[in-house]
Amino acid sequence: MKRIDSIPAHLAPDFAYCRDIAVARAEESPLGGRFLTRRLKPYWYVICAFFWTARDFTRLRGSDDDLKLQLIDDWARRLEQARSGQPDHPIFRAMAHLFAVTGMPEAPMHALLIACRMDVTNRRHGTLEELDEYGRFASAPLGHLLLHLHQEMEESADVRLIDKLRHSDALWTALSWTGFWRDLGYDSRGEGPLYLPEMEMGSFGVAEEMVLQRRFTPMVGSLMLHLIEETRARFLAGSPLIEEVDRPLRMELAYAVERGMLLLERIEELGGNTLRNRPTLSQWERMICLWRAMGRVSN
Repeated sequence: MKRIDSIPAHLAPDFAYCRDIAVARAEESPLGGRFLTRRLKPYWYVICAFFWTARDFTRLRGSDDDLKLQLIDDWARRLEQARSGQPDHPIFRAMAHLFAVTGMPEAPMHALLIACRMDVTNRRHGTLEELDEYGRFASAPLGHLLLHLHQEMEESADVRLIDKLRHSDALWTALSWTGFWRDLGYDSRGEGPLYLPEMEMGSFGVAEEMVLQRRFTPMVGSLMLHLIEETRARFLAGSPLIEEVDRPLRMELAYAVERGMLLLERIEELGGNTLRNRPTLSQWERMICLWRAMGRVSN
């Protein structure tokens, strides 16, 4: 990777445009970039702006699926233009500079767009395994991009790259699933995909109508508590990544894990009822997550 210097003055408005999108969506983001260095944070904001804008295309109210897919295809076209040095949009002008100074691959970004297309054409997932497969496109690429940004994609004497990627994928799956369960009440309004696996729903006697009508029942609660345990297992599987990367990424990941785990606790306290309640963390609880993350990193 080339040395990343300050943003060129003529691109400052484009990077500010990306920053504003990323900061506005920080509460929804699996990883907000709080502990990234001042040098790298603007580039993470570019990736987040690209991702969230594409996701918004999939949830445009009053738009048919063909239009949503056209918008995603146009986003892919603009990504190719950014790669070739001919960007025509603030996000992609910043993206072109990101490509130029970091050597960032575009394949993970195209994978994110595949997930967006899946959100339009396949709004249901049959099994947890299918949801895991969806995560290969919807969440794992974000982890790969973050590793690229921090020059963590090289195999070292201590850590094999294949292990690092496996841990990253599990961690980002856990972060993504935590967001799914927290936002169940929003997703059940028909504005986007419903991420509850149909086989798991059937095992707990949960009919889709219960969820779509936001009708909480003991069966829904049992299903959600089961999914929380599945999510914790993926946090556990992904946590070794924290020790496999350098600072400050180590702190960023540790904080994200602690924040995700505490959100799972809050969902448990609600008995799994996020159909009408969307749990958030208070400032004090975020400080607790920070303290726990510091403990993880210092051990």
